Amino acid sequence: MASEADHVRGRRAGRRLALAALFEAEFGQRTAGAILERHLAETEGDPEAAALAREIVDAVVADRERIDALIERHAPRYPVVQLARIDRSLLRGAIGEVLHSATTPARVAIAEWVELARIYSGEPTRRLMNGVLGRIAAEAGRGMPRAVRVSRVRPSERP
Repeated sequence: MASEADHVRGRRAGRRLALAALFEAEFGQRTAGAILERHLAETEGDPEAAALAREIVDAVVADRERIDALIERHAPRYPVVQLARIDRSLLRGAIGEVLHSATTPARVAIAEWVELARIYSGEPTRRLMNGVLGRIAAEAGRGMPRAVRVSRVRPSERP
């Protein structure tokens, strides 16, 4: 039986595989699914990583219009067509997992994808993804409650 550390490593590898396929597909030569299958055939990887990568890529391919609309709505300053290819791939993969994974809690998916953004893109994209993914997860009811604002009452205003 695989340890918890092996499980986490396998899931991370699956996300990286999905990101690689989504990013390469941005160049228009092949579909994300075909690219992913090529990557999987070239490596004898973890079956759990392959399953998660397929789940994410399939979700993005099937629901791309809705995913792009969510990006546009939650990040109106960053039109999807103007995002760097890697940033677009990161957001699409993350949203695909947050919305469609029955096995990954939203908070885990968000943390993992935000870390991938930090590694592959940088701090601005990491912050963008954290905000967009948190709002999408909350809106979808995936266990990410909206922040509750506490109104501060000045001592002079107390009853």
